Amino acid sequence: MKEKTIDLINLHFPEAPLIRGPLPGPRAQELLEAQQELESNVFKYSRTLPLVPQEARGATVKDIDGNIFIDFFAGIGVVNVGHSNPQVLAAAREQEERLIHSLDFPAPPRIALMEKLNRIAPGELRGKAKTMFGGPSGSDAVEGAVKLAKHYTGRHTLIAFSGSYHGQTSGALSLSSGRAFKQDYLPLLPDVHFAPYPYCYRCPFKQKPESCGLLCLNYLADLLHDPYSGITKPAAIIVEPIQGEGGVIVPPDDFLPELRRLADEEEIPLIVDEIQTGFGRTGRMFASEHSGVTPDIMTMAKSLGGIGYPLSAVLYHQRLDTVQPGGHMGTFRGHLVAMAAGAAAIDFMLENNLTEHAARLGELLLEGLRPLQEKIEYVGEVRGKGLFIAVELVKDKKTKEPYPELVKAVQRRCFERGLLVWSAGHYGNVLRIMPPLVITEELALKGLEIFQKTMRELAERA
Repeated sequence: MKEKTIDLINLHFPEAPLIRGPLPGPRAQELLEAQQELESNVFKYSRTLPLVPQEARGATVKDIDGNIFIDFFAGIGVVNVGHSNPQVLAAAREQEERLIHSLDFPAPPRIALMEKLNRIAPGELRGKAKTMFGGPSGSDAVEGAVKLAKHYTGRHTLIAFSGSYHGQTSGALSLSSGRAFKQDYLPLLPDVHFAPYPYCYRCPFKQKPESCGLLCLNYLADLLHDPYSGITKPAAIIVEPIQGEGGVIVPPDDFLPELRRLADEEEIPLIVDEIQTGFGRTGRMFASEHSGVTPDIMTMAKSLGGIGYPLSAVLYHQRLDTVQPGGHMGTFRGHLVAMAAGAAAIDFMLENNLTEHAARLGELLLEGLRPLQEKIEYVGEVRGKGLFIAVELVKDKKTKEPYPELVKAVQRRCFERGLLVWSAGHYGNVLRIMPPLVITEELALKGLEIFQKTMRELAERA
C-alpha cells in the first residue's frame, strides 16, 4: 500500500538537523543550571544529554537556542505519531474546550477510544476485549493487570523474566529485573520469580541459537511442572514480546507461541506488556502479532495518549472480567483530553499506514546498520523489528565485554551533530533507536548517516 508521504513530510521542521553553535547553548545552560538547583536529585535524562527542548514537530526537536535535532528517541516510544501531530492536537483541543476530566462517567472520547482499541486488539482479543483505565503511567497498567490476574485466579505467585522492565511502582518494580532500579527499595512484592529470557547474543545457557532449542522455556516448564521447584502455581506470567529497557532483545520467533502454549497447558493467564512495543512500533500494531499470539491481558501506555498525554490501560479478554466495581481505581482514569488524543492517534495511524511505514523504514535502517557489525570491532550485534532497533557495543567480540563508555561517547557526539539517540541494555552498552513512526525516509537516512559517521569516527579513536 502506498504511503501518504506528502502528509508525513509536512509534519517536521524542514531544516533538521541544524546546529547553530556549541552545545549546550547559552539559554540551555541557564535552564540546566536552574534544574540542578531546584529539582530533586532523581532527574536523569539531561545528565546524559544537555538538551533543553522548546518545540517539537514530527520527528524533529528544536531546543531553546534554536538548534534542531532529528529524534531517534521519541520520548522512549511516547510520540509514535510524532510530536505535535496536528490531527491529534485538533482532537485534543476540541475536547479541552468541552470537558477535561470526568472520573469514569461515560463520555464520547472514552467510548470512542475503547471501541477503537477493541477493533485493533490482537488475535482473539479483537471484538472480545474489556478495557480498564487506571492512573496515567504504564506502571499503573501493570499494577492493574497483576491485580486482575490475582483476583481471577485466586493465586499470588508471579513469573517475570530476566532483562524485564515493567515500571517503577512497588508491584511493577517487583516484576522488573534491573538490580539498580530495585536494590535500595527492598522488600517489594513477595513470591515473584524470574525465568531466563532468550537473549541469544548473551545466551544464559551458553548455547548458539541453532543449538538452543528454547532452553529458557524448558527451564520455566521444569519449574512449573516440578512440585518441588519451590514455586506455587502462578497467578500470571508477564512478558515483553520484545524487551525494551533490557536492550531491544528480540526473542526467537517460536518463543512467544511456546510460552503461550505453556501458559495454556498450566492454566496461567499470560500478560503481554506492550507499553513500549505497542501502537505500530515494531511494524505491527502490537508486537505479539508477529507471532500470532493473543495475550489474556495486555498492558498499554506511552503512545496510548497520542502525543504525550498521560494515559494507561489494560486490555483483557472478557472472560477475565471478574473484578468488582471499584476494584481498581485512579483519579485520572477519566482524562478525556488524553482519550480524545489517543483515539485520533489510532485513526491517524490507520489512515497513514504507519505500521507498514515503520516496517519498511525499520528494514532500511537495519540494512544501513548491519554493515557496522561486520566492519567495526566494537559493534557486537545489530537487531530489531520495525522502528525498534538496537546496536550493542562491546570491547571485544569474543568475550562480549560490554562497552558502556563508548555508548555515552556516541550519544554525545550524535547530539552535537543533531541526532538524539538513547541507551539501554543490561550493562548500559546498547544504543536504542526508536524514532517517531512518522519519520520520513529522508530524515531517517540523514539520522543514519550521522550515526554511521559517528560510530566510524569514535571506533577509530577507541
